[in-house]
Amino acid sequence: MEEELKCPVCGSLFREPIILPCSHNVCLPCARTIAVQTPENEQHLPALLQPRGSATPAAAAAAPGPSLGPGPAASLDSECVAGGGVDHADKLSLHSETDSGYGSYTPSLKSPNGVRVLPLVPAPAGAAASQRGAGPAGSSLTCPQCHRSASLDQRGLRGFQRNRLLEAIVQRYQQGRAAAAAAKCQLCDRSPPEPAAALCEQCDVLYCSACQLRCHPARGPFAKHRLVPPPGAPGPPGGGDSGGKGAGGGRKLPTCAEHDLENYSMYCVSCRSPVCYQCLEDGRHGKHDVKALGAVWKQHKAQLSQALNGVSDKAKEAKEFLVQLKNLLQQIQENGLDYEACLVAQCDALVDALTRQKAKLLTKVTKEREHKLKVVWDQINHCTLKLRQSTGLMEYCLEVIKENDPSGFLQISDALIKRVQVSQEQWVKGALEPKVSAEFDLTLDSEPLLQAIHQLDFIQMKLPPVPLLQLEKCCTRNNSVTLAWRMPPLSHNPVEGYILELDDGDGGQFREVYVGKETLCTIDGLHFNSTYNARVKAFNSSGVGPYSKTVILQTSDVAWFTFDPSSAHRDIVLSNDNQTATCSSYDDRVVLGTAAFSKGVHYWELHVDRYDNHPDPAFGIARINVVKDIMLGKDDKAWAMYVDNNRSWFMHCNSHTNRTEGGVSKGATVGVLLDLNKHNLTFYINGQQQGPPAFENIEGVFMPALSLNRNVQVTLHTGLEVPQCVKQPKLPSN
Repeated sequence: MEEELKCPVCGSLFREPIILPCSHNVCLPCARTIAVQTPENEQHLPALLQPRGSATPAAAAAAPGPSLGPGPAASLDSECVAGGGVDHADKLSLHSETDSGYGSYTPSLKSPNGVRVLPLVPAPAGAAASQRGAGPAGSSLTCPQCHRSASLDQRGLRGFQRNRLLEAIVQRYQQGRAAAAAAKCQLCDRSPPEPAAALCEQCDVLYCSACQLRCHPARGPFAKHRLVPPPGAPGPPGGGDSGGKGAGGGRKLPTCAEHDLENYSMYCVSCRSPVCYQCLEDGRHGKHDVKALGAVWKQHKAQLSQALNGVSDKAKEAKEFLVQLKNLLQQIQENGLDYEACLVAQCDALVDALTRQKAKLLTKVTKEREHKLKVVWDQINHCTLKLRQSTGLMEYCLEVIKENDPSGFLQISDALIKRVQVSQEQWVKGALEPKVSAEFDLTLDSEPLLQAIHQLDFIQMKLPPVPLLQLEKCCTRNNSVTLAWRMPPLSHNPVEGYILELDDGDGGQFREVYVGKETLCTIDGLHFNSTYNARVKAFNSSGVGPYSKTVILQTSDVAWFTFDPSSAHRDIVLSNDNQTATCSSYDDRVVLGTAAFSKGVHYWELHVDRYDNHPDPAFGIARINVVKDIMLGKDDKAWAMYVDNNRSWFMHCNSHTNRTEGGVSKGATVGVLLDLNKHNLTFYINGQQQGPPAFENIEGVFMPALSLNRNVQVTLHTGLEVPQCVKQPKLPSN
């Protein structure tokens, strides 16, 4: 708790603490030291606050005086200048005479806590008279903890409320510390020791006069230490009782800072400060939300107690966690020694060629152990620091709750409640869990032959972890799916490869579709308008790891494809992003589409861009190994309709059937409907069905196909909806 009772500027216990607007506390003498003037307002400073030798900014710029060197802080009386109401000791700070009145603040002192302090400029003689009737100087005070600036009004530092509650706790703490330690020199070799003459607040050691001169001289590293009278020594005359006791032995009721004859009886919620009835009558708090002092006091005490319960629970968990960490240290030590002994026994059983490798392996075990120990020690130190801070705050809050001064309590309760809540939030989820385990995942395999000794190393016997599917990279295109995955971060288990599994798109069994080291895979030739489930697992020499989560992939409802240049006959000429086809030969040549169908209903159209000399283009479907230098449908790998300018025929295995009147010309559109649900193939010309369904009972995997010669040019259109309403089909000719 002592850290809560020390001033952030001087590092000593609080003396006459005042509450800053940011709810932090600072000693009144320290506040006088760190009060500075705002540079933007210096041109309006009264004569008393002007730097020496700078009557006006212009004069200072014309004839700058010598630079003002650092010197001791001036101790000024805190009384107001008559008529001005300005507290000079609260307003003044150091200014340089070399900057035309805009002072550069040169810190010359530094507190034990690292807070830089600005020395004050002594007030010139006779300045009080020149200050009469002047307005308030632009002075401010920066909090040494949160660095927020607070402007001072004409009352100066007296405008800040005095923290009587903290002052009483400090006095009680000092009395308790004095009662705990007898006021005897702690370094005397005499028996009994000499009475103590001084106490060093930094060393927390009592010295007699002789030991203080010998062991704690006021020079060198001890020059900045603060020596105070020992506990129990009589205070300065007229000091009175800082506890605020009255003549009757009870605590004196605090009076209003604005109205000395009135006691605090109400609490202004808007201003967050206790007020008296006179404050309400004056009108300053007349329109504010005011509540009874006792009721708000009890409410804030309850809130602080409730917040303390949460911190107390976390502190209890932290203590248990520290015990767990210390046990973990012992386990790591024991397991590390066991591994070292096992390793030495195995290496000593081998030939001399193992000596150098043994040293390397011992180094690895030692590094692993040191790493684990360092992680655990760091976690212990961090948790201990958090626990010490929380415990100190708890003790301080409990002392605050013991106080019976409502107004003093309410002065600090809001800030204290926030601090306790922030302290509770520091124990985030996972903070009380060990970062490392006591197990050493290292095993030495001594079975290899002698020629493999130089490659001897630790092997990892654990299975690989679960791969993580990268959903942002998984996608579908037509009847193809692409899956991507990665190993989890901080995974040290080796991975030799991956196994990707996919179901049949109809809720069936999973099957392996890829085995390898890549973490990206594309599977083609799937069913359209189907839902597939995919999963992946990793494997190494120890075995196969668990499956990843299952990802669901939906293939496209309709097919988008083009002509395939890789499978087309060399005489086929493709253009328009492989959507337009023609031929450089007078003989019929075959080109296939890039899509493959085995399920569903699919429809595409071909637009006749050019039609010369009445050729016989053929439209239909084919296997991937169809013959490509004859008309489509002349072998057993294709099912087609070939058509001229007057009629059409269906052809498969060079068998011509169902001659139908009606041909094609330039601008005509031929539609192909492949229904693999009904296992048939139907053709359309200009939106009208051409004959009956051409082929039935067809099964397997089919690709869109086309055969043509140089007298025809055709453009492919895909991604079309299946036609629902068609015209009556033409009757085939006899």
